[in-house]
Amino acid sequence: MCRKAENHDKLFFSTCWATVLKAGDSAASSVQALSALSELCQIYWRPLYVFLRKEGYAREEAQDLTQGFFAHLIKNRGYVHADREKGRFRSFLLAALKHFLADARDREHALKRGGGMVVENLDDNVEAQIARGAKWQADEVYDREWAASLVRQALDRLAQECALAGKADLFSCLLPRLVAREESAVPYDEIARRSHRAVTTLRHELARLRARYRAILREEVRATVPEATEVDQELRYLCRVLAAT
Repeated sequence: MCRKAENHDKLFFSTCWATVLKAGDSAASSVQALSALSELCQIYWRPLYVFLRKEGYAREEAQDLTQGFFAHLIKNRGYVHADREKGRFRSFLLAALKHFLADARDREHALKRGGGMVVENLDDNVEAQIARGAKWQADEVYDREWAASLVRQALDRLAQECALAGKADLFSCLLPRLVAREESAVPYDEIARRSHRAVTTLRHELARLRARYRAILREEVRATVPEATEVDQELRYLCRVLAAT
């Protein structure tokens, strides 16, 4: 992996909690820390939106509330009293959103879409996923979408690494097999035909990509838990959540 990608990993992916705590320290608060916190909000926007939709909020209202929550979190320093010893970043964000909703019921919140942050583009697939999870509670749908967000983030990072290494086309060819179950994966012969590469080469490259993907996913999960010893437990839980979809 090139040095630029390494520097980005060290800057941002060290831990979500470190970013939150740094931004919350009035003595050390900086533009860089707040920028990283804003980026965290962008990554975890979708799970909170899905939670609100399952709670019964209409599409536009859920977008407004998610937007307002993150803007409120940053503007009013709602992260200052966050305590990483009390649990996972996943739990902290959901608890903070529920607290925000309780306060929002007692006042007319004025922060609408476009109020300082870029709202994630929501496709129809999101609404379809919400409908498929009709039997689940809002907290369960939130956890599922949180797991999916970590997977997307890990795949995005892997795609960036491949692009920087001049292997963007290879990543595109192997992506269907990287994310699909073995029984539904694209046959190697088909990928070999499309990519003009030998099957043995593809098997080797896929093994390498899978190993790197697992390492990146562990880093993503590590960034959301207070202790390294909790990574395996959190990974097992998130895998069960995704398997239930």
